[in-house]
Amino acid sequence: MSEAELDSLYRDFRIEEVEVTARALTKDVIVPQTLKGAQLERLNALNVADALRYFSGVQLKDYGGVGGIKTINVRSMGSQHTAVYYNGVQLGNAQNGQVDLGRFSLDNMEQIQLYKGQKSDIFQSAREFGSAGNVYLTTRRPYFKDKERVHVRAQMRCGSFALANPNIGFDLKLTETLSLNFDAEYVYSDGKYPFRYRRVLPTGEVAYDTTAIRQNGDINAVRVEGGLHDYYSTTGFFRVHAYNYWSERGIPGAIVNNVWRNGERLRDRNNFIQAEWQDEWFNRWSTRVLAKWANDYTHYKNYDERLLPSDNEYLQQELYFSFANKVQIFNWWDASLAYDYQYNVLDRSNLLIEAEPEHFNRHSHWLSAATAMNIQEYLRLQASILMTAVDQNTPRVTPGIFFSLRPYPAIDLSINAFYKQSYRYPTFNDLYYTDLGNADLRPELARQHSIEVAYRVSKKVYQIDASLSYYYNRVTDKIIAYPKGQQFRWTMLNLGTVKINGVDAHADFSFFLPKNFTLRARLNYTYQTAIDVTNPEDTYYGHQIPYIPWHSGSVVGGLDWKSKRGDHYGFNYSFIYVGKRYCQQENTVYNEVLPWYTHDLMVYAEWCIQTDRNYWLKANIELNNMLGQDYEVIRNYPMPKQNIRCTVAFRY
Repeated sequence: MSEAELDSLYRDFRIEEVEVTARALTKDVIVPQTLKGAQLERLNALNVADALRYFSGVQLKDYGGVGGIKTINVRSMGSQHTAVYYNGVQLGNAQNGQVDLGRFSLDNMEQIQLYKGQKSDIFQSAREFGSAGNVYLTTRRPYFKDKERVHVRAQMRCGSFALANPNIGFDLKLTETLSLNFDAEYVYSDGKYPFRYRRVLPTGEVAYDTTAIRQNGDINAVRVEGGLHDYYSTTGFFRVHAYNYWSERGIPGAIVNNVWRNGERLRDRNNFIQAEWQDEWFNRWSTRVLAKWANDYTHYKNYDERLLPSDNEYLQQELYFSFANKVQIFNWWDASLAYDYQYNVLDRSNLLIEAEPEHFNRHSHWLSAATAMNIQEYLRLQASILMTAVDQNTPRVTPGIFFSLRPYPAIDLSINAFYKQSYRYPTFNDLYYTDLGNADLRPELARQHSIEVAYRVSKKVYQIDASLSYYYNRVTDKIIAYPKGQQFRWTMLNLGTVKINGVDAHADFSFFLPKNFTLRARLNYTYQTAIDVTNPEDTYYGHQIPYIPWHSGSVVGGLDWKSKRGDHYGFNYSFIYVGKRYCQQENTVYNEVLPWYTHDLMVYAEWCIQTDRNYWLKANIELNNMLGQDYEVIRNYPMPKQNIRCTVAFRY
C-alpha cells in the first residue's frame, strides 16, 4: 500500500487498536523490513540507529555513547549507497555522504522501513530509484477520533552516564482537514562510562589490561520539529515539515598508546523545511511534488596539542525539487515518470591555516521512467531506468528489474527477485579535503542480484512472517572510509572491485494466548562475504573488507498482557551478535576485531488513568548490556558496559 493510501486509511478509518486475525496478501514486490508503533516502543533503543540494529543485512558504525556518531551500511554496499528518507524526502550531506542516525529520536517516530533494492511503489521521486537500499523514517502524524481536537504528550528519560532526555509534543486539529503537530526534546549526557582496555598478542601474551573512564564524550543537543498537514480531499493532501537540530559534543577519539582523553569538539546545526503535495486526476493520473531547503553548519575544533591544530567551519546549503507522475494505463498496468534536481553548495573555512574559505558547488539531475504490471495474483513485474547527471560529468544510466511470483494465490508465499545497478559520485570530502580527500577517486558502480522467498500466515492464535534471501553484489571502484586517528576525519580509497555474497533470514512470530497474553519473537540472521578481488598480487586479495562480519544476527522476544480496561504490562528481551571482522584490508591476527554480543531487558507498564478522557501514564526501565560485556564496534572505540535507562511518559 502506498504512503498516500495509508494516510487515507488512517484519516478515514482510525479506530481503537485491535489484534489482527486476518491479513490481505502483500502487494510488495520486494518485501521491506518494518518496525512501527508498539514494536518500536518495546525495543531497547534510544534513537533510530539503535532500532536499525534489529534488521537483517545491516551493519552499523557506532563510536560509543549517546553522542557517538552512528551510520548505516546495508549488505556491505557502503553508507553512501543507503539513502535515508525523512517523511519522504532524502536526508542529504554533500560534504561526506554520512547521515548520523544517532540524532533522530524514536520518541517522535511512527515507522521505520528498510528496502533492499528500492521501494515497490513506482510512484516515487527519481532519486529513490538510484540507491542500493533505502531507509524510510516516518514521524508521528496527527490522528483524531470523533470530537478530539488536541493531543498532548510529555516524557522524561534518565539513565546512566548522567543521561537526561525530556520530550514534549502536541497535535492540534485546526479544521476538519487541517492539523498541526509539534515535538521537541533535549538530550544531555556526560558520556563518562567505564571501559576495559585490553590487548592480547597473537602469542597469547597479554600486552596490557587496565580499566579507565571514557572522557570527552559529553553531548548537549536540542531537537525541535513540527508539521502542518492538510488532507483536503480523499485523493489530495499537502504537508509541510520543519526540522531543527543543534548539538555540541566532545569527540572522545580512539584509545591508542595509552591516550585516555582527546581535545576534539564538534558543534552541529541542522535545519531543513520540506513540502509535499500530491493529488489524483481523472482516477488514473497522480502527481506528486516535493521541495526542500536545508542548511547545515559544522564547527570542528581541536584543542589537543598532540594533533594538528584545527578550527574548521563548514556550511552546507541544499535546494531540492522533485516532480513525479504516475498514470494507470490499464487496471493491471501503471507507468511513472519523475525528474529531480538538487543544488548543493559548501563553504569551508580553516581559520588557523587559510584566510579565505574554500567554496564548492554541485548541480545534480535525476530522470526516471518506470512501469509496473500486476498479472492477476500470480505475477508482479516492475522495471525502471534512471539517468543521473552530476555537473559536467558524463550522465550515467542505471536500470532495475523486479518481479514477484506467487505460485499459489490462496497462500501468501512469494518468490521475489531483482537485478539493479546503482551509481554514486564521490562526495566533497572524498575528493578535495586536505589530509582526507583523494582527488583521484573514481565513481562507484554497484550491481545487485537478489532472490527471496517470503511467507506469511495469519491465524486466530498465531501469525508468522518469514523470509529467506540470497544476494550477490559486485561493486566496481568501491570507495571505503575508515577512521584515521580522529573520528571526524576519514581515510578514503578505491578498492577496485569487491564481490559480496550473502544470505539474510528474517522471521516474526506472534502467539495470542488465553487471558489476553501475547508472546512475540523476532529473529534476524545475516551471513556474508565481502572480499577485495582487485589485484591478485595484493597481499589482501580475497580478504574480507574492513568492518564486515561474516556472521551477525539478533533475537527479540517478549510477553505482554492487556487488561479489559486497556492497561498494558510486559517485558522485552533482545540479543544482538556481531561476529569476527577486521579493521584493515589485510586479514591478519593483528587487525582482527573480536566478536561482540549484548543482552538487553525492558519491563514496561501503561495505565489508563481516566477512560472517558483518554489520559495515559506509561513507565519502563531498561537494562542494557546486562552482562557488562566489554566490546568495540569500531577498533579502539570502547562501547558502554552495563547501563540503565528509566522513562516516564504521559499522554492525552
